Amino acid sequence: MSYEKLNLLSFSGKTKILHMSWLAFFISFMVWFNHAPLMLVIAKTLGLTSAEIKIILILNVALTIPARIIIGVLVDKFGPKRTYSTLLASSSIPCFMFAFANNFEQLALARFLLGFVGAGFVIGIRMVGEWFPAKQVGLAEGIYGGWGNFGSAAAAGALPILSLMYGGDEGWRYAIASTGIIALVYSVIYFFNVSDTPKGSTYFKPKKSGAMEVTTKGDMYFYIVMTIPLYLALTLLTWKLSSAVGVNLVSMPFAVGIYIAIWVLFSYNVYKIIHVNKESLKRPLAEIHRYKFKQVAILDAAYFITFGSELAVVSMLPLFFFDTFHISQGITMVQAGLLGGSFAFINLIARPTGGWISDKFGRKLTLSICILGLSAGYFAMSFITPEFSLISAVLITMSCSFFVSGGCGAVYAIVPLIKRRMTGQIAGMVGAYGNVGGVLFLTLLSFVSSEIFFMVIAAVALIILITVQFIDEPKGHMAEIQDDGTVEMIELS
Repeated sequence: MSYEKLNLLSFSGKTKILHMSWLAFFISFMVWFNHAPLMLVIAKTLGLTSAEIKIILILNVALTIPARIIIGVLVDKFGPKRTYSTLLASSSIPCFMFAFANNFEQLALARFLLGFVGAGFVIGIRMVGEWFPAKQVGLAEGIYGGWGNFGSAAAAGALPILSLMYGGDEGWRYAIASTGIIALVYSVIYFFNVSDTPKGSTYFKPKKSGAMEVTTKGDMYFYIVMTIPLYLALTLLTWKLSSAVGVNLVSMPFAVGIYIAIWVLFSYNVYKIIHVNKESLKRPLAEIHRYKFKQVAILDAAYFITFGSELAVVSMLPLFFFDTFHISQGITMVQAGLLGGSFAFINLIARPTGGWISDKFGRKLTLSICILGLSAGYFAMSFITPEFSLISAVLITMSCSFFVSGGCGAVYAIVPLIKRRMTGQIAGMVGAYGNVGGVLFLTLLSFVSSEIFFMVIAAVALIILITVQFIDEPKGHMAEIQDDGTVEMIELS
């Protein structure tokens, strides 16, 4: 693998793969969030109530948690090229369903299915990890994540304008359908313009599918424990949609059925973990082939606090700014939306920066600094009041966002350096924990004030900062076995 300087103006070799992949992620996020900027006009057209709008927003993230796990398995087995192309093409179907829905039930089903496209992020992590050496992978993954993540912001800016250009009360339908067409067309472009690995390199696949391989019995039990929060989050989402909290989309008997299905699925997941690992764990593995599952678990926790808090805060920030400064400084809802968008905008710069600093100065140190910084940032945000100057509030918010997004970049600067053949599954689990964080923090917000919300995130970050100190800095080499039985050593530093 070549170590030449990364030239972002180039469109050949590994740089071409990076540009093609972040654009695929950009489109997947644009499709995933294409409803958000048009929600008010959609509600007006179909006569949705405020409760139904909230349900649509919840359903948009409901499927993403299991989807990231599933996509992680698929990308490791079939490769990023086929998996990304298939995901983009198939996502166009529920996108068209949503665009031309005639009632709330059709909208809700389409939105639920569109949660799957939110898992597209996982695919590019494996693709970029295949093409870039350890000394550049942090920066490359940061560019992939930061630039691709901007797809949601692009949807917010472009789709209302596109809707007006189409004109009429139904313009929103054609604007949303346009994103489905883009995804469908780009799926073909992506398939015919990328390859899973550089020429001459091997695409290492897991020996068995359905669960991650681990290297000790202790790690297998640890793995099982770490899957529990994923199912708890799905249970929580079901509860939020049930009549238990005054929402009538899911009746209590049906909710009970979903609860049972979730935990039956958990039991099957446990079975697969044991089935995949029982034979290999009967005899000790050579040290060269081992990896520590604690690396994955710590990154799960780190992404829980970084991306999880970002998901929650981006969702509530416009309303927070409006409620805080509407009376004292006269800001409008539009201005509050723009100010809230500053949190996500920093992603463009901060996520690549977090990855680049990880490459240059150490991955554990960078992740620790980012989590400490975001803890301080959220603590400072808890003190924002109507008496604050607007400039000070925005500066505090953007400073906090820099550490949050930088932390996301630092997490995925480590993910590809744990075990190459399982990078997709590791990225999927870590990514799912980010969604779990978003669900839990938004649930917390429904019970407490914004001040306590920010303080709790800051406190949780400090706890996770302690756990990050137990992560091992990637160094030396990882070993993967070729099809002919020879061992390939992959450099980690």
